[in-house]
Amino acid sequence: MSNLSTRQQFADTMLSIGQHDPQLIVLVGDIGHHILQPFAKTCPGKYYNIGICEPAMVGMAAGLSSVGFFPVVHTIAPFLLERSFEQIKLDFCYHQLGGNIVTVGSAFDYSNLGCTHHCYADFALLKTLQNTEITYPSSPIEFDALFRQSYDNKNVTLFRIPGANHEVTFEAKDIKLGKGIKITDGTNLTIVATGPQLKSAMDARESLKVSGWDAEILYIHTIRPLDTELIVESVKKTRNVLVIEEHMLSGGLGDDVLRITKDISNCRHVSLAIPDRFITDYGSYDEHCASLGLTAEGIVNCANQLSGKIF
Repeated sequence: MSNLSTRQQFADTMLSIGQHDPQLIVLVGDIGHHILQPFAKTCPGKYYNIGICEPAMVGMAAGLSSVGFFPVVHTIAPFLLERSFEQIKLDFCYHQLGGNIVTVGSAFDYSNLGCTHHCYADFALLKTLQNTEITYPSSPIEFDALFRQSYDNKNVTLFRIPGANHEVTFEAKDIKLGKGIKITDGTNLTIVATGPQLKSAMDARESLKVSGWDAEILYIHTIRPLDTELIVESVKKTRNVLVIEEHMLSGGLGDDVLRITKDISNCRHVSLAIPDRFITDYGSYDEHCASLGLTAEGIVNCANQLSGKIF
């Protein structure tokens, strides 16, 4: 797998598309200057640093969209999604305008900066708005494919870029907006993973087998629209489903999976996510994952809760 980061792929994709589509405009909130310089120099007049004025940046992007441009706004997740939520709601969604939101610092990626720089509820927030799409590209090839497929449509599309990659290799042809990917076949447990936690799911497979679980692993890079057909088909077979995600319990992928599978008879659910509370401890990303159980070991422990015993 390439060592290219997903964030660097964002910059490379902007440069590639910008050379062919003059309607693409990138606005940033005082971050990303170094990696976006090739785009700024190659596409003059299409790159703007708005500064630490995120609501104004979103409003400006909506204005650009209203006259035919394809705007991209980029900064840290809590400042773009939470601070500017009213502008996304009214300036974009109410007026049915399309645009692209590219964030970094998802969940607790900026772990050492504390909860001011955390964003656990971005999926939940955008699900309250019509005309929105939510993607979670956790490898470079996913970002490039998903952005190219959607940047010029009429929706507001979130690209939540995590700091860690899941280390699973895909081909571009296998990545389609709104379609999940079956990673492994299994018989008695469906694991629905999104973001970097796909790695935890893959790492847990052998330990799960020791406990009697034959896991079918589904990877979801598009939270909205959700590939309900893939998930329902798997859960009807296994009758046990475990969702793992770096989002708060309320309003995350786990809630969606529960809603679409609740009518499947004799089906058991468990969700492994961020509790509905602030993470007030300071530490590294890996330390936060360990303390929250967002690990291979955490998956095995949750899976065994489904049966109430160790197999």
